[in-house]
Amino acid sequence: MEANPRSTGRLPAAFLTPGSSSFLDFLGEHSPELLPGRRTLPVQGAIEAPHGTTIVATTFPGGVVLAGDRRATMGNMIAQRDIEKVFPADEYSAVGIAGTAGLAVEMVKLFQLELEHFEKVEGTQLSLEGKANRLSTMIRSNLGMAMQGLAVVPLFAGWDVDREKGRIFSYDVTGGRSEEHGYAATGSGSIFARGAMKKLYRDDLTEQQATTLVVQALYDAADDDSATGGPDVARRIYPIVTVITDEGFRRLTEAESSDIARSILERRLEQPDGPRAALL
Repeated sequence: MEANPRSTGRLPAAFLTPGSSSFLDFLGEHSPELLPGRRTLPVQGAIEAPHGTTIVATTFPGGVVLAGDRRATMGNMIAQRDIEKVFPADEYSAVGIAGTAGLAVEMVKLFQLELEHFEKVEGTQLSLEGKANRLSTMIRSNLGMAMQGLAVVPLFAGWDVDREKGRIFSYDVTGGRSEEHGYAATGSGSIFARGAMKKLYRDDLTEQQATTLVVQALYDAADDDSATGGPDVARRIYPIVTVITDEGFRRLTEAESSDIARSILERRLEQPDGPRAALL
């Protein structure tokens, strides 16, 4: 669908032909080579590329919180200290990326276009369940690259307008989708982050407590996983924390994230291992 320098300014016929409300289907029919999963890799075997870790999420009675650290690694090297891994998908949902950073960001942008295209064609938004299914299809189409080390394993969260609650969905490299209840984590530090959230999560968390919980979990992940970056006070790099409620998507400001991170750091000077759960 390249531009024709001799054209009269009219759009190509592909843009004027009625079809599916899926932007992925449209692209697959007219320019399949633009889809990430349809590209032919120039080499065989594993490829070294920057990877992003770690993403965490938790629900609370008024919504859901999705957060991520800021470090990207390439092998044993820190490739980037301030990468962004959490993005709004639309007004009521967000995606956190773990895995091959460049490919993951491209997939998120394509997912955003997919949801926007559906809304323009159908005149309504997809349900949260439908959005989770569309993302599953995109991940499945990337399986060939995942087998060569370019895997993308996101965490999807949003406010379910129909059920009036926050929901979290996790994925594997084959596109398998699972709904998580209460909290979830993905990425190299997910084991440690999940362990932290397991001891701190409650059903009656406030929004402020939920945002503090995810930063505590990221701190614990960074404490045991070298690929996860903790709050960097010297460089003023703090986790990205987003909140999704019935009012829509909101990203905490740098000042808000800084306040949470600094308060946790001060408490950790007294208790290096963090809050302790009761034995009974």
